[in-house]
This record gives sequence, C-alpha cells and structure tokens, in this order.
Amino acid sequence: MKLYDFDGMFDEKLKNYIAKNPDKYSESGWENVIPEMYKRFGDTKIKSLDKTPREFYAEMTADELVKCLKAHLKQGVPVSQFLCDAIESADVTEKLLPLLNGTGDEREYAMGLIGADDRALKIYMELLTTCGDDETENRCVELLKEKADKVLPEAVKNYKNGVKRGCMLEIMSRSVVRNDEVFDILLKEFRTEPENLALNAGYLATYGDERALPALLDKIDEEGITYPEYRELKFAVEALGGEYETERDFSSDPYFVLINSHNGAENIFKYLKK
Repeated sequence: MKLYDFDGMFDEKLKNYIAKNPDKYSESGWENVIPEMYKRFGDTKIKSLDKTPREFYAEMTADELVKCLKAHLKQGVPVSQFLCDAIESADVTEKLLPLLNGTGDEREYAMGLIGADDRALKIYMELLTTCGDDETENRCVELLKEKADKVLPEAVKNYKNGVKRGCMLEIMSRSVVRNDEVFDILLKEFRTEPENLALNAGYLATYGDERALPALLDKIDEEGITYPEYRELKFAVEALGGEYETERDFSSDPYFVLINSHNGAENIFKYLKK
C-alpha cells in the first residue's frame, strides 16, 4: 500500500504561503487561520493523485482504512486528520478493536477513534487492570467513566478484589443509576481513608446521593481538617444541596498561607512536592 504524507504536503504549502505573505496575519492570527487552511487543503486536488485527500480515503474500504492506519504507524508516516475522519465516518470499530492490544501507537489511535463504544468496554477494563502503563490506564478510566453504569458490576468486583481500587472508585462515582452497594462503598472509603479525604469527598459529590450529607457535615466540622480538605468538603456539601456557614480560622494552616500568598499557586505546588 502506497502511503501519502498529506500533512507533510500541507506543511510545505503553508511554509511557502507564509514566506510570500509574512505580514498578512499576526502570530495569533496565523494560529486561528491555519486550521481553516488545513480543512480546505483536504478538499484540494493533489496533482499526482488527481484527487483530494478526502477523496483518496473515501474510496477505501473499511479493511483498507485500518490497514492504511497501521501502515502509517509502522512506517512512521504522519497520520493525517483526513484519514482519521474517514475511519470515524466508516463502521470500522470491530476492525479497530484488535489494535487496542497492539503497539503503543496503535492503541493510542484506536482508543481515540473508538471512544467509549460499548464494544470496547471489556477490553478497556482488561487494559486498566493489566497493562501497567499509567497513560493507558488514565485513558481507560476516562472512557469507562462515560459508560460507568454498563461496567459497574465489574468495577465493584475489582474493587472488592483489591484491583485498582482507586480507579474503580472513580468509575463507580460516575454511575447514574442509584445503587446502595456503590453508595456504601463510597461512604466507607470517605470515612475510613483519611489520607484521601478530599478525593473521596469529591467522589461523593460526583455520585450525587444526598444521603452522604450527614457524614460530610460531621467531617467538615472537625478541627483537624486542612484548608484544602475544608474547601473540597464544602464543595461536596453544596453539590448535594446542603449548606455549611460556620466560620473557620485557617490562618495557621500552611496550605492556607501558601494559597493566599502573592505566588500562591506556585508556592503550593512546591510545598506539595516536598
């Protein structure tokens, strides 16, 4: 299969155009106009092909599109948006699924093109629990959260078996259909894992079950909480329809001091890295 570097062709045309029109746009102006120029390039006929980039890929079958993607990745030829658009427009999800267990680049592109399709959820959960790659795991969590209710039984099972418990909590917190077992798990984690207090409060807020309010209100009233924990707890309380108006003094809390200093964001980052 002959591959074409359409992005390279566009870059060359763009380079020549800018050289001839250096003052036509400001730097930000070029940033705005280049994406539109790229779109128009997709409908521009390439002399050597006698067809546009979009036409070139539109003539391919589903098998050819996937084969073309794999060849681009294997040979290091840039994958153009025109190829990705053609793949997304075709019904090729089943043919992309094997790429999820392929090389890093194949997996990355396959995940981006498949998205949270139901047919890929089982593979995403398997990758999350076995691949050992942080970037892939994070991507799997994001995709699984979009279909949290569909993978809820597996998420609960993995949590109970001690498999990627933090990831499973995050997925469970996104489920929409109310489930007492999930609520009890999220509440238990909130009550028994003080080192993850703010994170687990956030999960309760995301889950959206107002039955968590008493536990949140009890915790936010404790003297030992830090300022960041207080802010996350207050957000969770308000997210569930509650209120907490008690005035608290955090002037001696190092997080509070750093956050409210002149370079708060930078200082808090340095403090947390220690």
